[in-house]
Amino acid sequence: MATRLRQSMREFEEAFHEQTEADRIRRDALHRQATARTHSRRLERQHKHGTLRFFMLMLLLVATAVIVTVVMFETLYYVMG
Repeated sequence: MATRLRQSMREFEEAFHEQTEADRIRRDALHRQATARTHSRRLERQHKHGTLRFFMLMLLLVATAVIVTVVMFETLYYVMG
């Protein structure tokens, strides 16, 4: 009877250790997935903001060129005329 009780206790401990190890592996995998998801979201957000900044910069450069051209020709008109 004592042998059977020890065997049962040993089996219970082995099952407990296996379950603990499986939980640790699952927890680590979930952590890696969450980290990867956060990283990809951050990259996507940076790309989106970078595209918006580039568009705004190009718009500002074109607007500046148009304004400078208009002012230059108006000044030339006033000087010549």
